[in-house]
Amino acid sequence: MKGDHIGEFEELMLLAVQALGSQPEGAYGVSILLLVQHETARNISIGAVYAALDRLEAKTLVRSAMTSGAPVRGGRSRRTFTVTAEGTRVLKEMRGVRERLWQAAPMRPARGRS
Repeated sequence: MKGDHIGEFEELMLLAVQALGSQPEGAYGVSILLLVQHETARNISIGAVYAALDRLEAKTLVRSAMTSGAPVRGGRSRRTFTVTAEGTRVLKEMRGVRERLWQAAPMRPARGRS
């Protein structure tokens, strides 16, 4: 099915959009970038964020809309993102896969060399 296979970075973007969707400002490029950088301690370019969001939108996992600018002079419009029902389904499926793999792979102390 279209959109079923996503990589780690796309999964992070999708999760960030989901997390930020409840915020008053919504999920937009910079807010997504800042959240993922904070949670992963990785440097990410805004171009990589938008490229991943465009791929997710092409897979119908997110949709975007332009919002009007702030009522202050020079307020810029923003492209905000929301997770679609299909995106929510894929997130739940990915979580289930990860949980099953964690259950199947109990953590054991590493053995030292003798």
